[in-house]
Amino acid sequence: MHFDDRLATVLRHRAAGEAAARTQFRQLLDLLGAHREGRDESLRAAAWLRLGALGEMIPSRERAAMIAERGWRFRNPELAAHLAEDEPDVAAAALARADLDESDWAALIPTLPIRARGFLRLRKDLPPQAERVLDRLGVSDRGLPMPEIQSAPDIIELPHQDEVPDAASDEDEDDAFELTVEDDGESDEPAPSALPNVGEIGALVARIEAFQRSRSAPAVDGDPRLPLGEEKRAAPRAPLLNFAFSTDGTGRVEWAEPRVAPMVVGLDLTGLDPAIDAAFGNRQPIRSSMVDLPGAEAVAGEWVLDAVPRFSRPSGRFTGYAGKLRRPAASALPETTSHHQREADRIRQLLHELRTPVNAIQGFAEVIQQQLFGMTPHEYRALAAAIAGDSARMLAGFDELDRLARLEAGQIALDTGECALGEVVRRLLDQLQGVLKARVAGFEARLSDLPCPVAIAEADSEQLVWRMMATLAGLVRGGERLGIELVCDRDEVVLACELPASLTGVGDIFSTEFHATGNAVSSGIFGAGFTLRLARAEARSAGGNLARIKDHLVLTLPIASGNPAAEAEEPSERRFAAGR
Repeated sequence: MHFDDRLATVLRHRAAGEAAARTQFRQLLDLLGAHREGRDESLRAAAWLRLGALGEMIPSRERAAMIAERGWRFRNPELAAHLAEDEPDVAAAALARADLDESDWAALIPTLPIRARGFLRLRKDLPPQAERVLDRLGVSDRGLPMPEIQSAPDIIELPHQDEVPDAASDEDEDDAFELTVEDDGESDEPAPSALPNVGEIGALVARIEAFQRSRSAPAVDGDPRLPLGEEKRAAPRAPLLNFAFSTDGTGRVEWAEPRVAPMVVGLDLTGLDPAIDAAFGNRQPIRSSMVDLPGAEAVAGEWVLDAVPRFSRPSGRFTGYAGKLRRPAASALPETTSHHQREADRIRQLLHELRTPVNAIQGFAEVIQQQLFGMTPHEYRALAAAIAGDSARMLAGFDELDRLARLEAGQIALDTGECALGEVVRRLLDQLQGVLKARVAGFEARLSDLPCPVAIAEADSEQLVWRMMATLAGLVRGGERLGIELVCDRDEVVLACELPASLTGVGDIFSTEFHATGNAVSSGIFGAGFTLRLARAEARSAGGNLARIKDHLVLTLPIASGNPAAEAEEPSERRFAAGR
């Protein structure tokens, strides 16, 4: 048996200088471009990383020149996709050089960046199927249309400057510098006045004036125009309210209606909403899910997504989703978007831009910590583990910011359901009492014996109660004990807890500027004030509230169903307001 170890041999050598870097870059291009399968995955991953590192050492023009050379084989669509993400000159050289099969082109083109697809229109040797894919995606030639060739105006030759007579009279000057512009045999413009010894300048001025007049004239339909700063006279387009689409198996849009295809094809729908990701992972239909799309003005913003999974026949292999996106009724037009919704959209767009580099940092740290590419010293593994942990905390904080923005804008609500809040409170109290025991602190609980059912899902209710109780527990001082009470009224369930001494002097405990944190229990990456504000937004989304009433923090939630055994006392929130 023969083993091809050329790639491993290349990777064992380090590029010490610029010449060695260029040589190794060419070697990796040749090896990765010729082979597609049959190599160790970790070895291939190391080769891609090395190729990217070498690309940072070599200017883009030189890399483009290397790629354009004809002395190596370029048959790997994975390499074409990798180089298409690079600088424009490198991407153009790669897509002009790639020699792929018809099926490879058809699978590759929808995954290419939108800016890179236009380079393929410069090729005249693409297979028919690839041409059809480009047509379906709305990718057209980058060149401007050729204007109609008009006959050049006849200009009477001007006398040479040395032959111009002296300025004897106005009549002689007019005779000497007369300029006539003719079109189709008719005089179109009168000759401009000329000064002595400036005949060529006069001719240039006349041509500029003619150009300005034609520029200000109404445009004829079909005439090609360049963006020269003139006023746009195009009629405003109707707002885009809905469109159909389909995705591939990874969740990336591979087809859309022609009117919107250039703006959304290639867009990845995964990672935009956890509910959509869960349905996608389980291959389940997606019904009326809210999604915030980035991109051009016509498609950016909130959409309602309906889609069903597709499976190939007869193998039953999952091939993606087909569905429709439509604007919500309340935001069908940009003018109807509320201030809170616009602010939430801006925050979510900012968080999207921040998540991308943090995700990359976390991924590389985990690669180092798990030694996926080879042995790593334990000291570096420990540092990588710490970086991965910090990245995870940052991503969790981004999720909390996104959740708060969407809750306060009314874009999402807690999941409906039924949960026994009494059991949730008891379970969380047991966890927190063990943590506070070391400081001789804790809660003095007086809980109703009733289950106290609330009309929200158990996961959401547990998260809400944890934000409230864990934040207060983290601010408890040594030896301090807080009273906590759970009461079921006829229409609502009330959970009230005494405020720790460190909060009694704080004016607004829901202010994001309030960053007091404790040592035993984490109140979130942004501090106690932000966490309590998020809990309040969750409570209001469920039809309840979280409010400070004197020296108590009171959570009210709607009861799930009628409870005739509930205490026939006055509403608990009113009792706390009265100081009882």
